[in-house]
Amino acid sequence: MNLFAAKFQIGKQGVTDGVINSLNNAMKSHRQVRVSVLKSATRNREELKKIAENLKNKIKYKTSCRVIGYTIILIKTK
Repeated sequence: MNLFAAKFQIGKQGVTDGVINSLNNAMKSHRQVRVSVLKSATRNREELKKIAENLKNKIKYKTSCRVIGYTIILIKTK
């Protein structure tokens, strides 16, 4: 597995506590996490941006986020 990126998916249940816990665990050993947002979650670009900000605010590491297509990229900053 690439030490610099981990991959996750968000489906119809959206951002749950389990997703947040998994992201926190992944951020311990990875610098970058890619989160694919599936069709069942949303296809609304504004809602996608809200999901990205929600993820950024809920994880315990300081990160920057970027939305490319329907993928949210979280990058750990120092």
